[in-house]
This record gives sequence, structure tokens and C-alpha cells, in this order.
Amino acid sequence: MDALAEEFHAFFDRHYADLSRLAHLLLGDAEGADDLAADALVAVWRRWDRVRADACPVAYARGVLAAMARVRLRSLRRERRRVDLFWSQRPDRIDDPDVPAVLDVRRALARLPLRKRACVVLRHAFDLSEKETARTLGVSVGTVKSQTSRGLAELERLLTSGRCGPERRYETVRVLRAEPAGQSGW
Repeated sequence: MDALAEEFHAFFDRHYADLSRLAHLLLGDAEGADDLAADALVAVWRRWDRVRADACPVAYARGVLAAMARVRLRSLRRERRRVDLFWSQRPDRIDDPDVPAVLDVRRALARLPLRKRACVVLRHAFDLSEKETARTLGVSVGTVKSQTSRGLAELERLLTSGRCGPERRYETVRVLRAEPAGQSGW
């Protein structure tokens, strides 16, 4: 091991615990603190030849850690806002869902080929646009259009033929959006 690496390892051993503690206090998260301290020290190592010449290398490391914590906290806040926005737009509960209809539609969905099922579910259960669905699945918008159309037609056929439950007429798209209380997981 060369002298530069030995010097950094000594710096690491001396300051890692304090940097981890600082990260914990900044983030409020013990698990993420160790990772953040390690990430900050990796950044310090990349510039170690310049940092070690500084009057107080630990101050530089603390500054790097604080900047990384700020970025991580902003990212977490944005993620929380996206989750809150998603859940605020979704009704807490659908009044009196037709549980047998939901179960019949789920059975019929299970009989569709995966691409058709994915297109139908993303378009109608998750309200994604054709473009968003195409991006999600890595296919063209035309493929999404045709697979969704064919998938819905096949669902209607399965449901009206009685193959996936009693022969009843369902508003398939409405049922796709319904979810019985306490049940989740397509």
C-alpha cells in the first residue's frame, strides 16, 4: 500500500465514526447514516491528493457529507410528495364494490397473455396514458393501443361467455378500478 493510501486509511479510521454520527443527526436515520458517511469518504478519497494538503481535511469531509445529506433529504422529500400526491388522488375506498365482479375480472385477467394484461392493467387500473404505458413496457404506442384493445375485447369475451365466472355483463374498465376493501395486489 502506498503512503497516500495509508494516510487516507488513517484519516478514515480516525473520522468515520464522527462522520457517521453527523450523518445520523442530519438525516435522522441510522441506517442511511453509515451509507452516507461511506459515500462522503469515497468522494474525499477521489480528491485526497488535494484534500490532504488542506489545513483541516475533516472540515472538507464534513462539508461533503453535509452537501450529500442535503441532496438526499431533498430527494426523500420529493419522493414523499410524489407518494402523497398519488395517494391523495386515489379514493380511500370505493363504496360497495362488486366483489364477485372484481374476482371474475381478476380471473379473466389471469387468462390473458402477459403483454395484453399489462397494457390493460396499466391503462385502465392505473390510468396511465398510452405513451406512459409504452415507456413502462418498452414497446411502441401502437403496440399499447392494439394490445389494450385486443385485451379488453378478450376480457369481455371471457366474462360474457361465463368462462371466468357466472355469465354477467360487467363494465370491465369500472371493475378494473375497483378494489375490495382490505384487498390489494393485482
